[in-house]
Amino acid sequence: MESATSKPEGVITSGHNISLWVDTVLPLKFGKLSNNLETDIVIVGGGLAGLSVAYCLSKAGRKVAVIEDGYLGSGETGRTTAHITNALDDRYFEIQKIHGKDVAQLAAESHTEAIEFISKTVLAEHIDCDFKRVDGYLFPHPSDNRKTVDDEFIATREAGMNTSLSEKTNSGIIELIGPFLTFKDQAQFHPLKYLKGLADAIIKNGGKIFTESRVEEINKDGVKIKDIEVKANHIVVTTNTPINDWVTMHTKQFPYRSYVIAVMIPKDSLKPALWWDTGDHDSRWIAMPYHYVRTYDYNDQNDMLIVGGQDHKTGQADGELLPEEERYYALRAWASQHFPMIGEEIYRWSGQVMEPIDALAFIGRNPGDKNIYIATGDSGNGMTHCTIAGILISDLILEKENPWEKLYDPSRLMFHSLGDYLHEVGNMAAQYVDLISPEDISSTSELKAGQGAIISKGLKKIAVYKDDKGKVSAYSAICSHLGCVLQWNADEKSFDCPCHGSRFTYEGKLINGPAITDLKKISIKS
Repeated sequence: MESATSKPEGVITSGHNISLWVDTVLPLKFGKLSNNLETDIVIVGGGLAGLSVAYCLSKAGRKVAVIEDGYLGSGETGRTTAHITNALDDRYFEIQKIHGKDVAQLAAESHTEAIEFISKTVLAEHIDCDFKRVDGYLFPHPSDNRKTVDDEFIATREAGMNTSLSEKTNSGIIELIGPFLTFKDQAQFHPLKYLKGLADAIIKNGGKIFTESRVEEINKDGVKIKDIEVKANHIVVTTNTPINDWVTMHTKQFPYRSYVIAVMIPKDSLKPALWWDTGDHDSRWIAMPYHYVRTYDYNDQNDMLIVGGQDHKTGQADGELLPEEERYYALRAWASQHFPMIGEEIYRWSGQVMEPIDALAFIGRNPGDKNIYIATGDSGNGMTHCTIAGILISDLILEKENPWEKLYDPSRLMFHSLGDYLHEVGNMAAQYVDLISPEDISSTSELKAGQGAIISKGLKKIAVYKDDKGKVSAYSAICSHLGCVLQWNADEKSFDCPCHGSRFTYEGKLINGPAITDLKKISIKS
């Protein structure tokens, strides 16, 4: 397949495949941090959450500095599908069961306000990011029935949302059995174009942004980058999953990988909209993977249909006997059934989402800290959760009351979700069995060019990779976070941790936390 999916030289992104968003903008690159710095607020992570926090605080006149280890948006913000929605994949009726109707209403209000915040910011800062208001449609997965949609309709109306129920939709999707739950006034955009607009505004407001600068230590006094210190009164960590935490948050949420294809469709053959099914109720995963779809205005002749799904726990694709690289074909098969006009696949990529146990993100003060803040647990609603983080964390730092503080408190207890918690913790613990499990291959001679694997040398587990010239590199296969055995991801050409979601390139370089260090290089005989 000839496509733009392979990463060009000089592009930084958290995978081998390149997304539509990364491929259609210039890299959002700033200078490296080279000297000690003092600031009021330092923000670790240059994705949508970090820049939303920085934008709100810089607009309020506070002194902010953003530090990103890649380029802006080179993490999960550049690998999203950018649905801007108050339709939650964890369902409002489930939130009602776990937390009560008042909490479900607060959650609805926070996501609705996030959509409005983005809309107003696009206008106020004159951001050209293809922002568009669209409707969203939720419909039953074949493994599900209409009760899920009916219950969600009741719950959303009780939460004060603008939803309606119908047996059919004129949105263009075919061969589906309703009912369809319509969410009015949703939105979509180009996430990296929006990110650039926020960055421009932050600089205009006197803020500072540094890229290609990896933070290695976080404490109450600031952060450290090798021998460079940044002193700050407040520290905000927005790195998808916190890199300043070893255990607490990583037992409240769990990492999943999700897959995306972008295919050509004839211009204006579909009315722009967002679509979601209710998820595979027969799945082995608690998150019940679902399909999610949107359009994008690509060029004068074609639009792009962006189709996502096929989620699995990070590093555990083998649990379903469906390798990572084959999940794109399953996506296309599903898309062909419901969108018969689809043509050539232009892009494919995957991203990582953190699924919270109790259906709510974690945004606020890091447990046990007074001046360190985190934003994580976005689930499938990263665009609105990241924007909520911008509003909520800035209010906490500015000492303003915010009705969502308790709602998203990272220190909250989770007694109501004990069953799911024990299931996910049990799954995580089971991955340590790989310490004594057989290796992928017995010798590096079995490796093909461009292939990686895990081998054993005595009691050691070693991650090996053979490049196109036949040179073999070797690293410790033990994750530098909490010692889980890594798994080879042939799709993104990375070594992934099946316990907590840390990921490393085939060169042993860290690309996803919670780990904070690269893999240890090992010398072996080929």
